Amino acid sequence: MLSGVLALTIANLFVKTVGLLLKIPLRGILTDSGMAYYNNAYDIYAFLYTVSNVGLPTAVSMMISENRASGNVRQSKKIMKVAMWLFVGIGLLGTSIMFFGAPLFESAYKINNLSFSIMAIAPTLFFICIASALKGYFQGYQNMVPSAISNVIEAVGKMALGILFANYAVQKGEPTYIVAAYAVFGLTLGVAAGMVSLIIRKLLFKPSKYDTEYAALLTDGMETSSASSIIKMLFAIAIPITLSSSVMTLSNVLDGVILSRGLQMYHTEDVARDFIGNLKTCVTPISNIILAFANPITSVIVPLISVAVAEGKPEKVKKTINTAFRMGVIVILPCVFGISVLAEPIIAFLFGADAAVKAGPLLSVHVISVFFMSMISTTAAVLQSHKLGKYPVISVAVGAVVKVISTLALVSFEDINIMASPISAILSCFTISAMNFVFIRKKVGYTPNFAKLIIKPLIAALICACGAIGSFKLYYMITGIATVSLMLSIITAVIVYVLAILLIRGITREEVEMLPKGKKLAKLLSKMKLLAE
Repeated sequence: MLSGVLALTIANLFVKTVGLLLKIPLRGILTDSGMAYYNNAYDIYAFLYTVSNVGLPTAVSMMISENRASGNVRQSKKIMKVAMWLFVGIGLLGTSIMFFGAPLFESAYKINNLSFSIMAIAPTLFFICIASALKGYFQGYQNMVPSAISNVIEAVGKMALGILFANYAVQKGEPTYIVAAYAVFGLTLGVAAGMVSLIIRKLLFKPSKYDTEYAALLTDGMETSSASSIIKMLFAIAIPITLSSSVMTLSNVLDGVILSRGLQMYHTEDVARDFIGNLKTCVTPISNIILAFANPITSVIVPLISVAVAEGKPEKVKKTINTAFRMGVIVILPCVFGISVLAEPIIAFLFGADAAVKAGPLLSVHVISVFFMSMISTTAAVLQSHKLGKYPVISVAVGAVVKVISTLALVSFEDINIMASPISAILSCFTISAMNFVFIRKKVGYTPNFAKLIIKPLIAALICACGAIGSFKLYYMITGIATVSLMLSIITAVIVYVLAILLIRGITREEVEMLPKGKKLAKLLSKMKLLAE
């Protein structure tokens, strides 16, 4: 579990960081107003991507995992073949809807010339569909490396080609909305490169190397289901997952529409675009970096829990769930509080002092919602692994309603303004995660020990935040250089957090043993009485 999470986490951190770094020069080229074209097109793409791709790869990984556990090699091969043809059709359909429906999206946002960026990003859906089918296949073998490599290639391609194409459009003297479309098309080609890497890896992949655990069971002689039965099984698993994810991304699209129209009640279209561009360029990418720690946990535990359930091992299921929650809390809480207190200097370092004045307060609030997002991701994975996918759909639907209503209500107040978005995100994500925990307790029979799960890491994270802001002010008083002070304060915060969680015995021996060279480290820390048993 940990090896898979580490592979995806390293790749996701790289991807999110590159995505953030891409926004810095793009903002310099397009300004906040121009970034509204880029970001709103991306939000629409993200919604259609979620509808077409989130549930099915998970379904593929679950079905392949289960058939490997039962030794049915032929079924695993057939699942992949059927899934690939299915994904090709869905990709073509999604691309067509986005390309030909671009004028309708533009009208909804009330942002002129948005359709150019939407059409430029439309082919990405086809490439993502092919890539997602292959990622689901590899995840079914608990092999996260191909997905990780693909994500890295995709991220580098997005950044290099996006900036290259945007600069080319500027040199041609194109208007801002066309420059944004060129930048978006660079993103499309980056995704295509990631897809090609997965195709090559699939051609070279040898499943037999990953089936040693089930060698005694594996056989080519077992019967397989018909293509129609496989499609029905895929959709039975995928539809609840897709609905639970797509409702939230749809609410993000609606959030953008509501913000754009709401801000134009007391601002011009240009000012509204500035506000939205600033939020989605400076705030959202930084928050998303934290989710790079959470999303890999979900990708890894779904096939693991599915296998444990199929094998009838409830203790293994419980242990996997406990580990997933603990990993998320221990890593994400200090990131959330640290970024919240250092929001303005972080944005000033990345985007400049002018952006920090507007975006700093937004990031301080918005980043809190990321912790609840991570809990949503893990709790939904637990429910989906137990074939209880309809329950995350219910909770996400309620959360989406909370988000839309709260954004609609708050943005109407000029004093609250764009702050309506991060506040509504917190309310929405808290609602969803709380409902998912209730469903897990009632339907799975698992009740997290919240005192053990959260309280000690929370105390350590609060100490970490105090160390971060306190050391930043101290270093700034000494050096007078904000960048140096920020870097030193981040290092200090990490050290403070590690010391704090050890001194209050907030981490167990078993958790330390999972780390590289963990057994030796655990032995040393146990002698010092710094670990919970």
